[in-house]
This record gives sequence, C-alpha cells and structure tokens, in this order.
Amino acid sequence: MTHVAAIATYLPCWGSARGRVAGGDEDVVTLAVEAGRAAIDAADDGDVAGSDVAGGSAGGGAGAGGVQRVVLVSRELPLLEGGNAAVLLAGLGLDPEIEVSERLGGAPAALDALASARPRTLVIAADVQPFAGAAAALVASSGLGVVPVARLARSLPVRTRSAAGEVHDYGDPRLLRERGALASLTALAAGADKPLALAGVDARQAAAVCAGQPPTLPTTGASSAFFALAALAQARSPGPLFAAEQATVSGVQVGDGVAVVRRVEPAARPLPATTLTPGKEIPVSLAAYDRAFSAKVRFEAGRQAGTGELDFPPRYRVGTDGSLHTDYTLVPLPRTGTVYTGVTIRIPVPGLATPYSLVIVELDDVGVRVLARVTGTAAGTVNIGDRGRMVLRLVAVRSGVPDYGYAFCPEEAAQTGSGA
Repeated sequence: MTHVAAIATYLPCWGSARGRVAGGDEDVVTLAVEAGRAAIDAADDGDVAGSDVAGGSAGGGAGAGGVQRVVLVSRELPLLEGGNAAVLLAGLGLDPEIEVSERLGGAPAALDALASARPRTLVIAADVQPFAGAAAALVASSGLGVVPVARLARSLPVRTRSAAGEVHDYGDPRLLRERGALASLTALAAGADKPLALAGVDARQAAAVCAGQPPTLPTTGASSAFFALAALAQARSPGPLFAAEQATVSGVQVGDGVAVVRRVEPAARPLPATTLTPGKEIPVSLAAYDRAFSAKVRFEAGRQAGTGELDFPPRYRVGTDGSLHTDYTLVPLPRTGTVYTGVTIRIPVPGLATPYSLVIVELDDVGVRVLARVTGTAAGTVNIGDRGRMVLRLVAVRSGVPDYGYAFCPEEAAQTGSGA
C-alpha cells in the first residue's frame, strides 16, 4: 500500500470557466514546479504532522528526512537530451543528486506512478493541452492509503503523436468513448464497486459510469488523476478511483487516512492582448547558460566570505588592495518580496510579446533587490509596494533551448488555498 501525506494542485490564472490555459512563459516544467513546491511547502509548514517527508526544504535542498525521488508524468515533456531533471530539481529547491524519473503518459500513468512509489517520493503530473494544470502527491510512510486494484491495457490508437510531436486524431469520439474507456471499464467491472471518480475523460463521460456525482476535474490529462485524488481526500470519501486514456484504464482503492490538500488555484482571467513583433532571435550561449544556471534557476545569491554580504547575481569583488576576491558561497534567496519600482514597455520589441512590465523586487529580510519580468497579470497593473512571490518561468526558447528564470507574480494572481 502507498500512503500519501500531501497533495497539491496548481492551475494557471489564465483561462475561463471552461478550462485553464498556460501563459506564454509557462510549460510542463514550470507547472510541475508550482505543484511540487506547494506539496513540499505543505510538509515543511507543518501541515503534515509527523510525516517523514517534512524537513526537505523547498528553499535550498532536501535534508535526509526530505524528498529522495521525483517522478514527473506528462504527455508534453520538453524533449531535452538528458531530460529535464536539472531544471526541475533546481526549481523545486532539491539537491541535484536526487533521482528523477520522467514518464510519458496520461492519467493512468500518473495513477500507476503513485501506486508504485516508495516513501519520500514526490510524484508530479502536469498538462498543457487541451487544458493546463498540474498536481503533485508526496508519498510517505503514513497518510491517505492508496492500493492498486485494477489495470487493463488495450490498444485503440485514436490519437497518436509522431516523434516530431505532430498529433494525428482519428476523429471518432463515439468510437473512443464506446470501444475505449467504457469497454475497458466494463471488462474490469465484474464484482467491483463503481468508481467515485474517473480521471482522464470529460465530466459527462465520468458521470455516466461513476457512483453518485463525481468531482469536476479541470483537465483530462495526467494531472486529472491527482485532482480527483485531492477531491476525494478533501471529502474524506474512501472508494475506487479510476483513470482512463483511450482504452487503457488503471484503478486504485482510496482508503482511510488523511492527506493535507493544498490548492493554488487563483480565479481564471482572460489572457491579456499582446503583440509579437517579428525580429532576429537572440542566440543562446551555452557557456553563459552553464555559468548562470545555479544562480538563475536555483535563485541563489553569492555570500561573500568575511563580510557575509549577498550579491545577486553572484560576482567577484575587488578588494581595497586591488586583489580579486573569488571566494563566495551560494545561498538560496527568499521567494517573496515587495515591488521597489517598475516600468512597462509598450513600444514594439523584436522577438518579444509587448506590452510587458519589469519590476525591481526587494526580497524579504535579506536586503537584496532583483530585476524581474511580471507574470500572472496584465502589463501595467503592478504598482510600487505590491507584494508577491518569485516563480520559475520560461524566459525564452533560444536556438531551440528552453531558458528558465524567475518572474514576479503579484499576490492576487498567486492565491493559495488549503484543505483538510
């Protein structure tokens, strides 16, 4: 049996009642980081009393009692040679030595990954299409019990994706519904209770096969399995939870026990109008990318030896005697702060969507100010004195390489809810 100590969900602030959409600076990795950090923070804040996953710091490295493995499940992983582990761990604030497994799959794959996870594993599922969202579950030695009860893999390739990412849809939703999930569920149904929730399908199809009124899920992708689990955990409703994708179905029995649920689900707003001005792409310098990675993606400052002063980005200093001082230690920076000043760029900038806002943020308690782009709100709406947090975002894709950094997200766009 797997025990889930904490579940966290994340929805982008953009979209409508129909579903959420990722912003131009969000992808699977940034969505996964948002959900994963929320789950880790739930443990670190003491919401998971006595959990053996508490104590892993999301600000800079997990201790011996913290997260030891990360599993990321999605259908839309960036295709990086060597994988996305470095950026994912940096964004989560976990040690670079931690094992990371990336799995290509939908809701059944996410449920399988959770049901087979060992304690101290953080399982994250993230989606961009057709609707965006991410959710994470922390596995521990105690908490909400999850036991695998059924699995059936059948081939019905209604939707396929080429090696280059091109999607082909056979275009027969009735065939997919009747010969896909419903047929597989029927084959598994002998002697089994009806599921309380069915992830991976639309609300109408879930209502047709579930007992009672199933929870409404914001996605039909990999993360829908964990959104469903979060709903059952909050309602304290033990029972079957199934996940389907085309004709493949996995099922678990959600048992007794308690998992804290933390939701980062701000109200949906329409994407603001922007204009992309054509222009020459700024090429990537991989040497510069490598030198700046820890400071930029792990959000770390250099603490000078002797004086203890912080520099962001880290830099060498010249002493009063003219000698070059290169001795500094990287330390994590706070992720919250206040806008010190800002500017909104409205003139067309080649290669960038305009208008956009830049702010200088005074980070809490360290006397460090950082320059960052504003995310999660329309340009020109952030003012001096506004509070918010620094969030990992996709800065640009240069020469085919995704480049990540931090943006300032105001409080109203980063509302966090919590549950039982």
